[in-house]
Amino acid sequence: MKILQLVLLGVSLGSIYSLIALGFVVIYKGTKVINLAHGSVLLAGAYAVAVLSPHIGFLPAVALGALASALCAVVIQRLVAAMRTQNHLVLTILTIGVDILLATELSRRIGSRILTMGDPWGGQRVEILGTVLPQARIAATIVGILFIALFFLIFRRTDFGVRMRASADDPRTAALMGIDQRKVALTSWAIGGALACVAGVFLAGFPNPGLDHTSSVIALNAIPAIIIGGLDSTEGAVLGGLVVGVTQTLVDGNASSLHFLGEGSGTVAPYVVMLLILLWRPSGLLGSKELNRV
Repeated sequence: MKILQLVLLGVSLGSIYSLIALGFVVIYKGTKVINLAHGSVLLAGAYAVAVLSPHIGFLPAVALGALASALCAVVIQRLVAAMRTQNHLVLTILTIGVDILLATELSRRIGSRILTMGDPWGGQRVEILGTVLPQARIAATIVGILFIALFFLIFRRTDFGVRMRASADDPRTAALMGIDQRKVALTSWAIGGALACVAGVFLAGFPNPGLDHTSSVIALNAIPAIIIGGLDSTEGAVLGGLVVGVTQTLVDGNASSLHFLGEGSGTVAPYVVMLLILLWRPSGLLGSKELNRV
């Protein structure tokens, strides 16, 4: 039963990582920029939720927090777009600078506090298939599935999804066909920011103690997910998130048996999996082979 419990916990954690990874991939597909400030955007949205929820309630706070993180992502996109270069490596490095500035300011505001999200689940647990799981993680799994399904519905069935796929596959031809690249870029970054906020709310929830100034660093655990799945694959983002979540949970849950690996082995394990997959398939499990790596 312990293995089943760990796998279920891993799937719930993986659904959170999948939302973060989807944000990375959507932005990359829309603009070919890897937004390394994504963790700070997540922290900004979750911070807004933590501050607002005691005053207006949890769900309205999440809605406003998602809007705040979407606007934050759009501001970063406009800053990136203002650079007079088409070198995506340079633009990616620029997001590192933005991440440092934004994370520093948010860390100053949060300080040494641990903020709660005000979610209705708290530390409650429920029994499923003979295993006891936190309600917060069950909610994370359900919400993750719903948001992922909604995203793929939009991506596959709407005009915006067609425009984004066309822009990702062949930007020049898409522009000649009248697709507004600026709108695609803005919408992509806004969606990525909103997804980051939702993931941040659950990332800070039970069994984690809450939101602190290091939460943006924890969010970067999703980076192995996008590399494992493939940086340009939305399906790969989901698969990679699940692989990372299950791997990390299984290693952490068997820490007593794996003590020879040392402390923090659960955090390192997804990177080991990532390296092994890259040796076998450099583009990731579902990524395009012509993908350029940074």
